[in-house]
Amino acid sequence: MIAYGSAEMLIGVPTESAPGERRVALVPDVVRRLAARSVEVVVQAGAGRGAIIPDSLFEQSGARIGDAAAAFGAPLVVKVAPPTDAEVAQLARGAVIIAFLNPLGSAQATRALAAAGVTAFAMEAVPRISRAQSMDALSSQSNVAGYRAALLGAEHLGRFFPMLTTAAGTIPPAKVLVLGAGVAGLQALATARRLGAQTTGYDVRPEVAEQVRSLGSNWLDLGIEAVGEGGYARALTDEEQAAQQQALTEAIKGFDVVITTALVPGRPAPKLVTAEAVEGMKPGSVIIDLAGETGGNCELTKPGEVTVAHDVTIAAPSNIVAEMPEHASALYARNLLALLELLLDSDGKLALDFDDEVVAGACIVRDGEIVNEAARALAQAGA
Repeated sequence: MIAYGSAEMLIGVPTESAPGERRVALVPDVVRRLAARSVEVVVQAGAGRGAIIPDSLFEQSGARIGDAAAAFGAPLVVKVAPPTDAEVAQLARGAVIIAFLNPLGSAQATRALAAAGVTAFAMEAVPRISRAQSMDALSSQSNVAGYRAALLGAEHLGRFFPMLTTAAGTIPPAKVLVLGAGVAGLQALATARRLGAQTTGYDVRPEVAEQVRSLGSNWLDLGIEAVGEGGYARALTDEEQAAQQQALTEAIKGFDVVITTALVPGRPAPKLVTAEAVEGMKPGSVIIDLAGETGGNCELTKPGEVTVAHDVTIAAPSNIVAEMPEHASALYARNLLALLELLLDSDGKLALDFDDEVVAGACIVRDGEIVNEAARALAQAGA
């Protein structure tokens, strides 16, 4: 157990600087609950503007409004996106920072945190165990992404999602296929079905078929399995991927909307939707690619753009979660609060117990040393 000082604990909440990032790490309700534990919070002026939370609401909850130096200079800093090099330079040596840190995708950022002499916890590294479910920010934000993806599919599709029976005749329901039945995929299926679409799910992990069917969706069985660790799919072999793509190419052609959510941590997104599949889709069909930031699940995806190929709209939004900043921030803040309750003692002081598997598992950098094995290997490789 490592205790940090005897003064009242101070948490800094900076304004997110990543392009298009509208979320904020803490919301007034969580600030109020921290204040009840004698934890002071300083929020950078305007930090909640993107999430429609004015400074006045933070002040009413007990927070102090300050500048960037005050927020980044706190002994504990909480963010959403990874800090830039300039932001890392503002952290006090020995400080603690909690955020999505992308430890398997940005070795440079991890090395910068280590050089700054801080202790860093990555929200995506929180162990996926029952005790840590309330801290699982990956899942909470994936729920937002899946919901929003279904809405984008409906928005870009020039047809109705539900079946409509009118005096002019009956309109059949749209057919929606979701590739990847993790949290985002299941939420996309549920939302598309609530909108009236005929939904089908696919995943290389056969054990999730029951979850797909429980939502009233059909299951697309291609006969290929790739069960991995920690709730993720493993990477497919070249032979498996070729067989999968061949089967998917034919299946995809019968759907109006395809939503792709397949990700493998630390690796480029697997290509599931071939150019041939896109060409075979009905004109006016839509692909929503949630894996655009890691290369995309569709061969024709252009990350961050909405394009049209073979009369099919392909949308690969960057940071789709930030398009729903109010609730995304609220969910993320609750995840943070659950983690903070492990990091703070009964008096509200920072006390890090690295014998706790959640605390140890989420820690990427400890007192300037990279302690996460995968992140350390990546940093040493110079990636």
